[in-house]
Amino acid sequence: MKSFAHLLLIPVLSFMACGGSYATIPERSEEATATAADSSRILYINFHSDILGADREYTLYLPAGYDTDTTRHYPVLYLLHGMLDDNRCWQVRASLKQVADELIEGGKAAPMIIVTPLAGGEANKDWNGYFNMPGWAYEDFFFKEFMPHIERTYRIHADRNYRAVAGLSMGGGAATSYAQRYPHLFSSCYAMSALMDTAKLPGQQAGPNSMVGLFTASVKRHCTSRFVEQASEETRQQLRTVRWYVDCGDHDFLLATNKAFVTAMQQAQIPLTVQYRPGRHSWTYWHSGLYICLPFVSRGWQ
Repeated sequence: MKSFAHLLLIPVLSFMACGGSYATIPERSEEATATAADSSRILYINFHSDILGADREYTLYLPAGYDTDTTRHYPVLYLLHGMLDDNRCWQVRASLKQVADELIEGGKAAPMIIVTPLAGGEANKDWNGYFNMPGWAYEDFFFKEFMPHIERTYRIHADRNYRAVAGLSMGGGAATSYAQRYPHLFSSCYAMSALMDTAKLPGQQAGPNSMVGLFTASVKRHCTSRFVEQASEETRQQLRTVRWYVDCGDHDFLLATNKAFVTAMQQAQIPLTVQYRPGRHSWTYWHSGLYICLPFVSRGWQ
């Protein structure tokens, strides 16, 4: 079977890849930057999923003091990666630890635990996505298996008021869709250069049963603008309890889908913060976005 990356022949979609690589999963590894017992840490941890029938690695950021103050519990941010990348990209490409340390030490963000799960398939080739589709029950894995594991294993306030979701590109669209359909689980959602829909992306020529076709159908089925447009007033009222932030570059090829989502939210009278900053679909943009994202979700916890 050809891999997802080989099937993905659409030039515009290739920009959605973060450019990371997927290595053999270790049982547990740690960034060498953590030296003192009370310093922050980045961990890469292996977790076996019964639902997916596969090992899943995730990245874990633990704030300074986590190991010394063993009575303290923390809010959690689920930070999702983009298409064709893996859980390591936020640290490798955007210096997650350094940004979080700087903001927390400067009082601009609350001490928090940050988790990035892996959404790719074996060797990050065969499947990729945050939604359920044939052979890939990722959403079931995330809510029924992964999130309970994280909040049971680490000292986290397992409460909606201390839980946020964010992501870039494919992960930004998934974060938005998760917060839309599970507003009782998240206090804030930060969507960065988000894949809100596939309708306006040109050149989709994959067959419906190919991996590209299945992925495209899963995204289209969870179109975030359509969800708002078709939502009942009761659902819209639930959406108003979530703090929303849409952040997209003014030269990003996904800008039109982000604007369509913003329009749908505004017409439904659902408050949100919107920012179209100078930039493209790039790690330069997403690195700078972390300086906005972490303070934003922190204000929701306060």
